[in-house]
Amino acid sequence: MLSMREVERILEHVSPELREIILELRNLVASVAPEATEEFRNKGFIIYDARRGGPVSAGICQILIIRDHVVLAFIHGAFLPDPKKLLEGGSRYKKFVRVSSYEDAPWEALKDLIEASFHFNPYSLSN
Repeated sequence: MLSMREVERILEHVSPELREIILELRNLVASVAPEATEEFRNKGFIIYDARRGGPVSAGICQILIIRDHVVLAFIHGAFLPDPKKLLEGGSRYKKFVRVSSYEDAPWEALKDLIEASFHFNPYSLSN
C-alpha cells in the first residue's frame, strides 16, 4: 500500500467528506489484504495482489474519486457474491458501488465484497 504521506499528497485537493470515505475504504482493503499493491492512476487507487498477477488478473478493487462521490469498483465484480445487491452497471464483468456518504455507507457489506474479490481467481472460470 502507498504511504500515508503519498496518500495525503494525492488527496490534498479532495473534499474532507470524500477523503474520509477513501481512507476508510483503504483501511478495509488493508484489513483484508495487507500485502496488496496499491498504485494511483488518473482518477483513483488501483489495488491488486502482485503475488498473483497485475491489476487485471489479480485486481482486488479500485477506489475512484468522482466529483461528488467515490466509486468502489471491482474488475471481476460480476462474479462476486452480492447478497445486499450493491453492485451496479459497469461493463460485462466490471461492477461498482457508489459511496456518497460516510454515514450511509454499508461498511460491512463493502468489506465482504473486497474480501470476496481478494479471494476470487479469474483463472478458475471455464470457457
